[in-house]
Amino acid sequence: MGIRGRGIIIAIDGPSGAGKSTVARLLAERLGYVQIDTGAMYRAAALLIEQSGIDPADQCALENFCQGLDIRFENNQGRQTVIANGVDVTNQIRTPEISRLTSRISALKPVRDALIVSQRRMGGEGGVVLEGRDIGTVVFPDAELKFYLIASAEERGRRRFEELIANGEKVTLQETIDEVVRRDIQDSERDIAPLCKATDAVLVDSSSITVENVLDKMEDIFRAKINRTGTDL
Repeated sequence: MGIRGRGIIIAIDGPSGAGKSTVARLLAERLGYVQIDTGAMYRAAALLIEQSGIDPADQCALENFCQGLDIRFENNQGRQTVIANGVDVTNQIRTPEISRLTSRISALKPVRDALIVSQRRMGGEGGVVLEGRDIGTVVFPDAELKFYLIASAEERGRRRFEELIANGEKVTLQETIDEVVRRDIQDSERDIAPLCKATDAVLVDSSSITVENVLDKMEDIFRAKINRTGTDL
């Protein structure tokens, strides 16, 4: 992919609930990079498909619908919002129902094809942090720096549980952990772009360390790589 004057592509992959979105956002802030939340893009696509009433099994209808998808990010008073076909869906895409639907919708080829084109267009010039499940294996296999962020299912379930309770959702901790495990199975066993670690990705386990510790580790690896290659930040 070569050296860029505007920075490199940083890919952060890993299972649901590992903290990828938070880490990607904060790492991008530290480095002065742009964050591209691909998980939010798939959630937004799932929401729009559900609202449209299209049968996801109808390949032709789904392909036509996905060609008209317009999913982008806007900065609203320091907060990144998700705009899908002109509507702010930032809060709507974070429900347990959309989480379950996203795991199925994101495995469909027309959806992946459409969003991968958007992601490559957004991030191709570098100076970006992208997070997801196949960034370093499919979307940007030649990304200069790749991380694979993990945490135990129990820890990921606990984090998700606290988030849902804070948003007023009525769920139990065990239900949330079970949902995390189900999502892992769905994502790992799907036929198209299954969740897996790129061979050249750096493994980071966030189970028992703070977000700051994770960021420090990633930034140290980033700085070391920049110094070795002489790449402009």
